[in-house]
Amino acid sequence: MTHRFAVRVYYEDTDMGGIVYYANFLKFIERARSDMVAGLGLDQNEMLDEGVAFAVRRIEADYLRPARFADELEVSTQIVSATGARLVLDQRVLRGDETLFAAQVTIAAISAGGRPVRLPDALRAGQG
Repeated sequence: MTHRFAVRVYYEDTDMGGIVYYANFLKFIERARSDMVAGLGLDQNEMLDEGVAFAVRRIEADYLRPARFADELEVSTQIVSATGARLVLDQRVLRGDETLFAAQVTIAAISAGGRPVRLPDALRAGQG
């Protein structure tokens, strides 16, 4: 399953040259992950109330091409693997068919005390 999330580049996302500031790609993929989790029927506020949160453990990112002011982008997110407390995602920021940014993101499910906890079933079921 591939989740898709639309992003429009606003002036605030860019540097003085109208090019998206590199750290904003991380914000775009974070929004897409949150949207994917909600789309799987998980409420992250309820999870927090139950003492479960997500933490980014690792990101391997490639900046391939610049995005610019007013671009219409799409973030694709695909679950690569899900085990006990760990989720690995392939995330890409696209402008049409062109990949601008690609990342492999490892997420850990953790307790309020920072200890690993089991991933919600909906995330493990969403792989593939």
